[in-house]
This record gives sequence, structure tokens and C-alpha cells, in this order.
Amino acid sequence: MSETWNSCSMCKKPIAYGALYWTCSVSTCNRARTQLLFCSPTCWDAHNADANHREAWAVESCAPRTREHAERLAARQQRKVDQIEAEEDALNEDDILIVASRLKDYIRRKSGMNTSTKALGPLSDIVRAFADQAIESAERHGRKTVLDRDVPKY
Repeated sequence: MSETWNSCSMCKKPIAYGALYWTCSVSTCNRARTQLLFCSPTCWDAHNADANHREAWAVESCAPRTREHAERLAARQQRKVDQIEAEEDALNEDDILIVASRLKDYIRRKSGMNTSTKALGPLSDIVRAFADQAIESAERHGRKTVLDRDVPKY
């Protein structure tokens, strides 16, 4: 079993399980894709000189004690990333698609009437249905762009 948990981002020396390591305090250096790790404050200083951060410091951390611990941490982090991506990708069928202020202004100018906010949900459902039909039309014609001619006439 390897005793190396990770390696230094500057000098590439191994960082052992349970060893101290340093990270950059700047958030862009700590993202999942970037995740810069340093074996010593000297390596962090070299990074800071290259990165030219305005205000940054080295944050001392301790590597996971065992491979299993590291795998649990990685799995937990991946679950968080997956959950965030799923929430971002989820289509919320309850979202209001109508700009309330524009609709209310239109109705007020056209008829002098007020508009209940409860009218926005059913109108959004109608817009959603029309959009779904337009998407199907674009797909039938082999396009990836919905055009005005795809929107059904009312």
C-alpha cells in the first residue's frame, strides 16, 4: 500500500498520509479542479510569487490518516458536487415564466384591471406547453434551435 496521499503542486514531492501540508487561502486555488497543495510554506511562497495574489496566506492542514479516510472524504466531496449539479440541472415545473410587472402593466393599460399573482402560474403552464410543442417541432426538423416558426399559433 502506498504511503503517499498526494503530491506538492510546486515541487511534486509526495505528501504522506497524516502529514502536514499547506493550501492557499485564495478560493480559486482551492477549487475541486485546481486544489493546490504544498508540502511546505516555502513551496507556497513560490506559488504566491507566481500567482501574484494581493492578499494571501498559507493555511496549514493535515492529510487524511489512512487511504480509507481519504476515500470517504473524496466520496463525500463528490456527493456534494453531484448534489449541487443535480440541483442546478433540475427543471422546476413550478417556476414562473412570466414577467409579473410586464403582464400587470399590460393588463392595466389594456383594461384598467389589476392582476392577481395567482394568474402567473396558469399562464406559465400555458407558456411551458407552447415551449414544449416548439421544442418537439425543432427536433422533428433536425434542429437544435427553436425558431419562431416552431411556436404553435394560438
